[in-house]
Amino acid sequence: MPAVTPQLVKQLRDRTDQPMGLCKQALDQSGGDMDAAILWLQQQNSKMTAKREGNETAEGRIGVSFDNAAKVAGIVEVRCESAPSAKSTQFVALAADLAKHVATSAGATVAAILAEPCGSGTVQTRIDDVVGVIREKMVLHKFQRASGNVYGGYVHHDGSVGVLVECKGTAANDELLRDVAAHVAALNPPYATAADVPADVIEKEKGLVKADMDADPKNAGKPANILEKIAEGKLRTRLAEVVLTEQPMANAGKYPNTSVGAALKKAGLEPVRFIRFKVGAVTF
Repeated sequence: MPAVTPQLVKQLRDRTDQPMGLCKQALDQSGGDMDAAILWLQQQNSKMTAKREGNETAEGRIGVSFDNAAKVAGIVEVRCESAPSAKSTQFVALAADLAKHVATSAGATVAAILAEPCGSGTVQTRIDDVVGVIREKMVLHKFQRASGNVYGGYVHHDGSVGVLVECKGTAANDELLRDVAAHVAALNPPYATAADVPADVIEKEKGLVKADMDADPKNAGKPANILEKIAEGKLRTRLAEVVLTEQPMANAGKYPNTSVGAALKKAGLEPVRFIRFKVGAVTF
């Protein structure tokens, strides 16, 4: 039976990030066997997760991951109990790991994802390991994945908002797609492209444009073709308020007089959609 030395305890702590006292207890319980000690810790962490099952998870973080060589991407919302824990190194790493796992996973539900193999255990084991360190309930609240195109992403510095941008194209432009994702995070446009806007919304906007023009005495007597061009310009202006590709890039200093659509087109990219998650946001 191996002696439970301080060096062995430190080795277990380095591998599991668990408290030194708990690592010592795990090694004592397992007779100094490292693999058995890890299994013992996982069992304790699982018990702690079950014990905290009823606790509220109002805080959290968004994780985004994409691999443009493999053409896969994932975005997750991971919840915990407190804001300090949501900003901890362990929780940030957990959100990133779960997003990376989701990108290549086949699971269609949270329950299916949690049961999938991950490292030496399952995805749930990975979560339980962090629960064991931070001592709070943590859950994979929701996720989405995408595949077959090129991707970019952005997570706000506090983790509260994250965006995954999907485009068609032969090659990704990581910097541009990150900037577009940051734009979406800040402005939250309802639609990615004009084609995404429902017909009834377009008709409503056209009606508002016509009403504005009819009320403007400067338009009296203007030829029909001129009025049509004015109306088209006003409609584009109104759509710019709700359509991503019509909006000026948020970083005007970096992209002067450039719309999001024009910036993407210049890079050989065609927008498909974006996925925006915000911690605590209600979705239907």
